[in-house]
Amino acid sequence: MHAPEQLKAPVKQPAGDCETTVAGMIGFVSPRTGAPLWPEGDALVSSAGERVPVVHGIPRFVPSHNYADAFGLQWNLHAQTQLDSRTGASLSEPRLVRCAGRPLERFAGLRVLEAGCGAGRFTELLVRAGALVHAIDLSAAVETNRRNIGDRATYSVAQADLRAAPFPAGAFDAVVCLGVLQHTPSPEQSIAALWRMLAPGGLLVIDHYAWTLSRLTKLGPLYRMILKRLPPARAKRITDVLVDVFFPLHWAVRHVRPLQMLLSRVSPCLAYCHEPMALTREQHEDWCRLDTFDELTDRYKRLRTAGQIRRTLTALGATEIRVVRHSYLVEATCRKPPSHPCAA
Repeated sequence: MHAPEQLKAPVKQPAGDCETTVAGMIGFVSPRTGAPLWPEGDALVSSAGERVPVVHGIPRFVPSHNYADAFGLQWNLHAQTQLDSRTGASLSEPRLVRCAGRPLERFAGLRVLEAGCGAGRFTELLVRAGALVHAIDLSAAVETNRRNIGDRATYSVAQADLRAAPFPAGAFDAVVCLGVLQHTPSPEQSIAALWRMLAPGGLLVIDHYAWTLSRLTKLGPLYRMILKRLPPARAKRITDVLVDVFFPLHWAVRHVRPLQMLLSRVSPCLAYCHEPMALTREQHEDWCRLDTFDELTDRYKRLRTAGQIRRTLTALGATEIRVVRHSYLVEATCRKPPSHPCAA
């Protein structure tokens, strides 16, 4: 049996780490002790004396500065670049539907953990679909996510590490993590941590960068060796200069395939001018600035094959595993067995 696609009456799980109310939002708990947290002044507190600061209305379970600082900067500067609701293009929704292997309306009423929510390109789609969305991100992007989504009864956001999510184990009907795992210290440990958050019968939706020949034939990795060591703000100024130089060339040859291919070998910029994306020139340039900075400044860039992802999911005991290669990504879904214990 699968986890219910539409939740019905409130039901209590057995006592223990998995205790949670099926209907309604999941409350925060201490990642360290598992103790429930409640608001008190400008913090969340527990009976164990733990205190989690709340800044700008967002609980902060991790230090404000960490290896994801560059991501926080990029999403605060490019807050609406990838939001379908703001671009007028349908780019994020088809990707989420393809990765999940189901229409978005099937998330309605489900308790969803979105790990690595960024500015909210997928958050807004899940909220609109009627899911009970619990968004977390390691970076300060949570502030942009909150501004983009607003105050909603079916949405919460926190700055937290997906490897220590501030929720009870086994609390979620679905866990969605797209565009994130390759940027963590250990994708395998990160997948195991997400797996622990799934309720029995729950659905895991992930993707991961794959090996491609272009990573060996382009100059981007050379730029990245330097830029990822710089403070994010300085690196952003440099990548913006690179876009100023190279984007006009990408736009000029967008209809000439041989010149596109040649330019891509020397340009460190990620430009999609030649692809059928319903974006204006200005939107293409904005997307290029975002993705070029993202590509050249991330601390970790792990690569995995479809076989490696499948083996990781199999080792966790997953069922209904679906792993496909799509362009430069490995996309995967699987289920936690209905009788599986809460903890992996």
